[in-house]
Amino acid sequence: MSRADHKRLFLPGPVEVRQEILHAQTKPMIGHRMPEFAALFARLQDKLKQSFFTESRVYISGSSGSGLWEGAIRCGIRDEGRVLHLTGGAFSERWAQVSRANGKQVDCIQVDWGRAHTPDMVAEALDKQAYDAVCVVHNETSTGVTNPIEAIGAVVSRYPDTLFFVDTVSGFLGTELRVDDWGIDIALTSSQKAFALPPGVAFAAVSDRLLDRAKSIENRGYYFDFLTLEKSLQKNNTPSTPPIALMFAADAQLDAILEEGMEARWSRHRQMRDATHKWALSRGFGLYAQDGYRSDTVTTVANTRGMDVAAMDEFMQRECGIAMDKGYGVIKGQTFRLPHMGDVDMKMLTEVLGGLDAFLESAQ
Repeated sequence: MSRADHKRLFLPGPVEVRQEILHAQTKPMIGHRMPEFAALFARLQDKLKQSFFTESRVYISGSSGSGLWEGAIRCGIRDEGRVLHLTGGAFSERWAQVSRANGKQVDCIQVDWGRAHTPDMVAEALDKQAYDAVCVVHNETSTGVTNPIEAIGAVVSRYPDTLFFVDTVSGFLGTELRVDDWGIDIALTSSQKAFALPPGVAFAAVSDRLLDRAKSIENRGYYFDFLTLEKSLQKNNTPSTPPIALMFAADAQLDAILEEGMEARWSRHRQMRDATHKWALSRGFGLYAQDGYRSDTVTTVANTRGMDVAAMDEFMQRECGIAMDKGYGVIKGQTFRLPHMGDVDMKMLTEVLGGLDAFLESAQ
């Protein structure tokens, strides 16, 4: 595919997808009630459980990760219960809005954008009020902050009736996550970030504790009802028609991911993060996220030079054939994001950073 036909994506989702993975979607179609589909589902289940580091199940949903936000809330928060959201970025705040839209009682621990949540904040809140669940975004894509999920999970585990819900949409497969060891009751993600698949399919590792809670809740909704998903999962199937082509792609991509090895994959992302930080600081930019909590998968660069991010994107598309991010939400333009995730390697990162250097030189 030539540069004229395709702008390569250097975005924090959807990310660039390898040709081999795109091609996997072109396999002859199968019916989702055929034995061939059950075999595909079973293969995926085994690989996903390895990737999430869980002995429980992983649901597959034809949706974005946002749908699984709703599923977690509908299946995990009782009518009389409350939910605690840790908010400090566009997506953590949106998840809290989803809980409110579903009629739940919501409290928030709000931090400034670019800051992380600490275990002490969570402990203080849980000492004062009983909650059905604590909801946290592992890797806040808008700010480039990675929250200390393991340490927060250790706090939540001291409260047996409180579940631990984690959005790892831009963390999963790019930075360390161990669902069972960290006491996570749902870890939800989607396909278009560090998984490096096309968008349209989402995944959730779900604990027995969350299923037990769901049994006590009458109105769990329909499409994202985990008990319905569980009934079908026991037959290696889904309740409704799934995105079969995307599941073919996920099957192929998980083979490559597991061959690379999870530790090696996490290490590759850290190396790219470090190279990106070095570039940004040496060019007179800042790093938006709090020191010590900076993401392995996306660097939110503080635009301290006042660079014209729209002109930067236009230049990169025209001269390099690469589409760039221009920041997100209330910090758009004040920041821009460099996503070193998925199948990005040091070669592509070096190409992108070289293009940005050429833009900076041209803009002087």
